[in-house]
Amino acid sequence: MSSAVYERIRNDPKFHELERRRGRFAWLLSSVVLLFFYGYILMVAFAPTTLARPVAQGSTLTVGIAFELAMFVGFWVLVAVYVRRANSEFDQLTARIVKDAVREEGAAGAVKKAAGALLLLVLPALASAGGALEGPVEKQPLNVHAIAMFLVFVALTMGITYWAASRTRSTTDFYTAGGGITGFQNGLAIAGDYMSAATLLGLTAMVYSQGYDGYIYMIAWFVGWPVILFLMAERLRNLGRFTFADITSYRLDQTKVRSLAAVSSLTVVIFYLIAQMVGAGQLIKLLFGLPYNYAVVAVGTLMMVYVIFGGMLATTWVQIIKAGMLLTGGTVVVVLAMSRFGFSFPTLVREAVAQFAEVTRAKAADGTLGAGKNLLATGGFLKDPVNAVSLGLGLMFGTAGLPHILMRFFTVGNAKEARKSVLYASAFVGYFFNVIFVMGLAAILIVGKDPQFFEKGLLPAAGVATKIVGGNNMVAMHLARAVGGDLLLGFLAAVAFATILAVVSGLALAGASAISHDLYARVLKKGKASEASEMRVSKIATICLGIVAIALGILFEQQNVAFMVGVAFGIAAAANFPVLILSMYWRGLTTRGAVAGGVTGLVSAVTLVFLSKSVWVNVLGNAAPIFPWDQPALFAMPAAFLAAFTFSKLDGTARAKAEIEAFEDQYVRAQTGFGAATAAKH
Repeated sequence: MSSAVYERIRNDPKFHELERRRGRFAWLLSSVVLLFFYGYILMVAFAPTTLARPVAQGSTLTVGIAFELAMFVGFWVLVAVYVRRANSEFDQLTARIVKDAVREEGAAGAVKKAAGALLLLVLPALASAGGALEGPVEKQPLNVHAIAMFLVFVALTMGITYWAASRTRSTTDFYTAGGGITGFQNGLAIAGDYMSAATLLGLTAMVYSQGYDGYIYMIAWFVGWPVILFLMAERLRNLGRFTFADITSYRLDQTKVRSLAAVSSLTVVIFYLIAQMVGAGQLIKLLFGLPYNYAVVAVGTLMMVYVIFGGMLATTWVQIIKAGMLLTGGTVVVVLAMSRFGFSFPTLVREAVAQFAEVTRAKAADGTLGAGKNLLATGGFLKDPVNAVSLGLGLMFGTAGLPHILMRFFTVGNAKEARKSVLYASAFVGYFFNVIFVMGLAAILIVGKDPQFFEKGLLPAAGVATKIVGGNNMVAMHLARAVGGDLLLGFLAAVAFATILAVVSGLALAGASAISHDLYARVLKKGKASEASEMRVSKIATICLGIVAIALGILFEQQNVAFMVGVAFGIAAAANFPVLILSMYWRGLTTRGAVAGGVTGLVSAVTLVFLSKSVWVNVLGNAAPIFPWDQPALFAMPAAFLAAFTFSKLDGTARAKAEIEAFEDQYVRAQTGFGAATAAKH
């Protein structure tokens, strides 16, 4: 793109007006979200009794639940308000700015091209591929319904992969589905990435066993997306093409910055893949009654097929179908469960509170029973303010640095469809989290009072230790069976396994892209690789990642892999996010600063997680952790920012000065989308 056009845009008063309007609006909305969320987290840490109070005398609705519901709805409304204003006022102003600048150049053809490329924005697809299931698992009887339904899902997605293969002819098709995914489709795919098996099984179990703490965790997963939309999404799409390294290396040294981005991306992907592969094997034991190794090989093989032959298009549709199945399955379970309580939420809550208090009464040394726990009060899950803030930082900003999430920014064709992605995805995810909360409450009464779901038929009671068949992670499945029989259990079991398939496919594609696009095409071939050779390398990389994932999944079968998810989020929040956000907003960032910040974040995040209880005690067997907190983000993120700032300021080389000057053109493209990649046409 002509630098002269960028210069004219910078000198246009309308451009500065666009900066002022959009910047003020985005930062205002972001501040509202951050203020309410972290105010809430601090209340959880310092004033938990306030959150447990009823909103009115005799009400079953507590201050905490009401506040969280208000945040779910309110934050989504803020997203809707931003999308509406951006799709009208900001887009129209941007179109006039670009049109005037290009017209002055006398390039009539460029007007049409620029108009088609305006503000190609996509939501950071949250997908947070949740952690693998933990704890011992027991092989269950063969579940014919689950296997039959899963085979139907595989057959359907194989058909989609065959269809997608005929439409995947270029690197743009392979990495981003040609930019031809609609806003609704991408919103569902984002939700499919985000709603993992850990969401369905783990969070239901958390509500069942810890009550309100599970709901706190849900809002922490949800809250990052509005801020990411307001501050990052537009710039990501306008500056990038296939991977987030396109953005961080836009004006910096391609070799150094892309190499670092590829290493951190692959580290995140590998840890996530291991967690998901182990989770798949455990799920098969729990739900299908098949051997662990068979499950791991099956997931790895299907993952390779989806990605190699169908690329992003097949992966997207796998995620869409899985999201639809998960939303449907969860809704059916909740409707059937609520029918047992006359569809009365107050009745459900009142009875669940009484049951939870009864079964959590602890037996004292003299044999007397103490008071039970309050289901609607925090149980100290985030009582440590350091862990509370660090968890919020990790979940909020770690998502913005996950490579498989960022890839979804490039799959839609225009700004309006991209912003619709935000609206749909956040609505689906917020709805599903609240479905999970109701499922957990219902399970306390339905599963918790049915002896068939407990070992030796022993029901939970005050002072009596009992164990759910298959462990707490089976609560959602037991609830499905209790309200819908083996058919609904089979459907939900198949959905849980399909969930992992969808997640690992996205991860594999992100890892393959880091190898083929960043390392091979840009670093080794210096941007001169042919599309055919790049796609060939990507498919080879997918096979290698699949083999590695299968091998590590089998190797780590008996290990506690929860720390891997912590490492993934820690690396994303500390190594990727600081460099990414600084490259978009700070003109002073240099290659030396970006590399220093990325390396500092990467090393500090991994080190702190290694020294925490998750690894140092639970895995290595030491008596006490060296790092006393579970989440590294509060410490690793500032270290990364500080290193990037310090080394950039100390860099007085001629190259650094040129990189700083190049920020001006980058800033115009980030604001207007002029020069951004357009959707492919088939």
